[in-house]
Amino acid sequence: MDLSNTIIPKSDQLNSDELIPGPRTFTITDVREGSSEQPVNIFLAESPGKPFRPSKTVLRVLVTAWGKDSSVYVGRRMTLYRDAEVKWAGQEVGGIRVSHLSDIAKPMKMALTETRGKKSTVVVQPLKDEPKPRISVEALIENAQEARHNEDLDDVARAAKGLTGADLDAVKAVVTARREELKAALAPSTDNAGDWPATATIPGVDQ
Repeated sequence: MDLSNTIIPKSDQLNSDELIPGPRTFTITDVREGSSEQPVNIFLAESPGKPFRPSKTVLRVLVTAWGKDSSVYVGRRMTLYRDAEVKWAGQEVGGIRVSHLSDIAKPMKMALTETRGKKSTVVVQPLKDEPKPRISVEALIENAQEARHNEDLDDVARAAKGLTGADLDAVKAVVTARREELKAALAPSTDNAGDWPATATIPGVDQ
């Protein structure tokens, strides 16, 4: 039984206690002005209804890494973690910090003000791009079978470029068969079959 959901506090914002199980990566959907105490609300796709209200330390990291224009933040990703040593009123209460950011080319090392007269070194690592989802052979075959125009089959063919071996052969066979079906449906009663290619090809993979 996964107990992660049982420790989530009732709150209207992302709370550091939600990161006790470990770091999480979030995708930014919007950035809006907040209150005087918490001036920024960062809305996250993976935390619907509970925006992230970053501390000044985190805001300094974001501005240093991504710049001051918050509109460019939308669509970017960041990995957040719970730092148990973050203090409030002299007590270690824990807080949210950033470990990785997308859209940076190399690790960033920053000396940021932690408290009055004291700075700490923060290192943020580049966040690797998410792997592209595997192409669904079943979906491509279904799309080919339901294609109503050769242009639709061309789209399937382009998507099939990422396939190899038996998967590619299976999609090519369905594309070929569907092209022949479309050819037969459009061909006039007289024999004009010479206007059509004898076999179907998948652009980019048959060469």
